[in-house]
Amino acid sequence: MDANELESLPAAELHDRAVRYAVRHGDLGFLWDLLKVIPAAEAASGHDNESANDLSRVSALLSDALASGEGELGEALRPIYVNYLRRHPDA
Repeated sequence: MDANELESLPAAELHDRAVRYAVRHGDLGFLWDLLKVIPAAEAASGHDNESANDLSRVSALLSDALASGEGELGEALRPIYVNYLRRHPDA
């Protein structure tokens, strides 16, 4: 899938493809990077309280990573998914 095709996908599909690929290939680096940017993405999407809670609870971050493709959060994380999927065209 080329860059233009990736850009046209909904955030939820980008999330699903990127996370599924990372899990299948044991790419903990990507998953960790995703966990680190989720609080900032939540703050940017207007969920400041959720961001503060996530910083204090690792389990919440893990849960967020698995469900971070939906709604405003998915849209805020879109560049992360597109960048990762560009580097892994077979995802």
